[in-house]
Amino acid sequence: MSEPALRVDLLTIFPAYFEGPLRESLLGKAIEAGVLDVRAHDIRAHATDPHRQVDDEPYGGGPGMVMLADPIVRAVEAIEGTPRVVLLSPQGRLLDQALAGELSRARHLALICGRYEGVDERVVEVLGAEEISVGDYVLPGGEPAALVLLEAVARLVPGVVGNPDSLTADSFEHGVFDHPHYTRPREYRGAEVPDVLLSGDHAKVDAWRRDQALEKTRKNRPDLLEP
Repeated sequence: MSEPALRVDLLTIFPAYFEGPLRESLLGKAIEAGVLDVRAHDIRAHATDPHRQVDDEPYGGGPGMVMLADPIVRAVEAIEGTPRVVLLSPQGRLLDQALAGELSRARHLALICGRYEGVDERVVEVLGAEEISVGDYVLPGGEPAALVLLEAVARLVPGVVGNPDSLTADSFEHGVFDHPHYTRPREYRGAEVPDVLLSGDHAKVDAWRRDQALEKTRKNRPDLLEP
């Protein structure tokens, strides 16, 4: 059996969080086919105290708890190989289509899922981890962010999506949103499919789709069109 195109190690205190999603849809099929190799690791297994503690009070005071550096560093160092290490963090570089494409070309990723008020900064310093954010909002933990990143990256790995041509028209691939899509029935609750899509004129269809993509981008994300 050939080597997977991408291996992803998920570092978390809730490894069961990923059990369902990793069995479903494109991810599940790609893992079953051996295109992806995704493994979840329990950070608590690398804590050295009897209570398997993974958090403590922050130096300098303040609310909440901070995840300890040592169990996370040990968990990453226990992984075979030399993965590109990512810490999911609201303070990180914003995940976009270009970054997803870059990550999809890596052979091996390790995604660290933080919890509580955050992760000891020395995780970044010791491991040389890069911080990546999935949006300008705060989640209760890094697990949902890791799934977002994994889904965005995995679909760009060769062999995951059945028809690779479908990726070229995705939103953001050409700096604008994707165009609107329609399927049967031709009329639904008074809303009809645009006549141009039924015309059979491929040049007109392509022009309509370009115009619609631009208009939707201008309406919902005008910042993408700024020079």
